[in-house]
Parts: sequence; C-alpha cells; structure tokens
Amino acid sequence: MQLDIRAQTLLKALVERYIADGQPVGSRALSRISGLELSPATIRNVMADLEEMGFVASPHTSAGRIPTPRGYRMFVDELLTVQEISEPGLESRLQSGGISQPPQKIIANAAQILSSLSQFAGVVMTPKTGSVFQQVEFLRLSEKRILLVVVAPNGEVHNRLLLTDVDYAPSQLTQAANYLNQNFSGISFDEARLRLNGELRQLQTDMTRLMQAAVEAGSDALSDQEDGMVISGERNLLNVQDLSSNMSSLRKLFDMFEQKSGLLQLLDVSSKATGVQIFIGGESQLVPMDEMSIVTAPYGVNGKIVGTLGVIGPTRMAYERVIPIVDITARLLSNALSQ
Repeated sequence: MQLDIRAQTLLKALVERYIADGQPVGSRALSRISGLELSPATIRNVMADLEEMGFVASPHTSAGRIPTPRGYRMFVDELLTVQEISEPGLESRLQSGGISQPPQKIIANAAQILSSLSQFAGVVMTPKTGSVFQQVEFLRLSEKRILLVVVAPNGEVHNRLLLTDVDYAPSQLTQAANYLNQNFSGISFDEARLRLNGELRQLQTDMTRLMQAAVEAGSDALSDQEDGMVISGERNLLNVQDLSSNMSSLRKLFDMFEQKSGLLQLLDVSSKATGVQIFIGGESQLVPMDEMSIVTAPYGVNGKIVGTLGVIGPTRMAYERVIPIVDITARLLSNALSQ
C-alpha cells in the first residue's frame, strides 16, 4: 500500500522514536521530531489514517501510538536508512587462532560476533553436507579394527570405527581409499553405494566388503551432523523487557531455543532467499512471538549457499544497525569457510 510523503515521514519518525524509548508517541512529539511544519491536529488526522490502514495502533493507556507489525514491515522495507558500520577486527575475530581453524570453530565465532555486536542472540545454522564427501582415508588401528576418516567438502572431518572380518594390510587400505577418492569424490555416499555393486566386481571380494562398509559408515557419519545450529547470547534476551515481561513470553522464548525445530525451519526458508531477510513477529507464522524479530542472511562456501545466520531480538530493535551486522558477518563467514 502506497503512502504519501507526509505519511511516510510521520510513520518513519514514529517508529524510530518508539524503537528508541519504547513509549507510545503522541502528535505533539511527532510535530517536533518529524521536521514537518504541521499542526498537531493535522498530524492527528494522518495518524488516524495510518491506524485505519493498520500501520499504527493506540494502546488503551495512552493517547500516543505505537507501530504494528505492518508498520514495522513498511519501515524496514521502504523507509529505513541502513547504517554503515566499520568493524575492522571482525575478520580476525572470526578466525581467532589462525586461518587453519576448523569450520565448527569459525561458525561458533560467527554466532558470538552476531551476539556481541547486536547485544541480542546470534544464531548460525551449520552447513548441510548432504552426505557428499571430498576424501576418505583408512587407518589400521589393530587387527580387524579400522578407523574411517571422512573429509566433507566444507573441510569438516568425521571419524567412524569399522570392525571387519578380515585383517587388511596397509597396502590394501591405501588401494581401497584411492579407488573411492578417484571414482566417487564429490558425490554423495548414497550415489556411491548404488554404483559400487556394478563397479567393484573385478576387485577382490574382501575389498568390496570393505568399501561397502565404508560407504555405509561414511553416510551415517555425515548425516549425524546435519540440521544443527549454534546459538550464542540467549541470556541477552532475558534483559529485553519486551521479550521477558511475563511468564508466557519467557516460556515461548525458551521453548524456541529448546525445541529448535521452528527456528531451523525459519533459517532453512531464509537460506533459499537472496540477501538479508527480516521476519517480524505478528506477521510471520515462523516467528513464535509477536514481540520478536529475526534478521537473517545466507552464507556459502565457494559460491554455494550452505547455511544461514542471523540475529534474534525484539521487534523494537535498531534495524538500521542489526541489518549491516548480519550482512557483513555472512559475507565474512563465507570468505573464511571458502579459504
């Protein structure tokens, strides 16, 4: 719905003032802060129109007005001026300990950065591997006990213990690993399993069994890591009056962090979009509380989207600052994981 310049200016001023102090905004205050030379009576008429269109609401206890979820949506989509933030130390914080840090550590650092910069909760959905492997290796631990080492495309390393019927020689283990890496690297274990039956007939029976066991175990190892997330700064939300003002709100808040399924669904939805997405409570069925908003952005590895990160905070948050925090962190995380 289109608003004229006057209505847009007043709505923008109202939302910014309400975000700043959390108090309903009256016509006289808007007259002072909007920069428009309008009488309080004229402003009241515009506010009445905005209320009728669903952009603002009047609490019973006050003559002022507050933004509705629809008003916040208009604000973030059409009226917001995003700040430029300068955080020169972010990249080093993300890779604290050196650029050789494992992906899990870099992702945990990203969640902490989001939390510390926003003072709300930071969340990162960990990459979905899809059971695709980059490399496998067999290590002989003892007679009939072999350690399977699986390297995923994002650099994560997973281990599985194989108990075999045969005591394989180191040369046989090397031969089996070389065959799998040369023929199946970059595809899923499920696809490798289908191809194994037809392609391994010329090899020794014992070797075939070893490779089939490796494919089964490798698929299980990668599947165990899927659909995870890292959350940092949940306790910050206890200090947000809008989210912790009553027991019902607190229950919803902790249910969201404990169950995680709804949050994972939201992050999965946002991973299919481009750029920063803003989910505002009260308008999105994915957000469990009317007083909560979630700002998200996808991140990738070597140009391919693999997950989503974001900030969870109150609807009354400083979007002009949180949006660039999320955007910059997503780009830096993509760079760090792609190195």
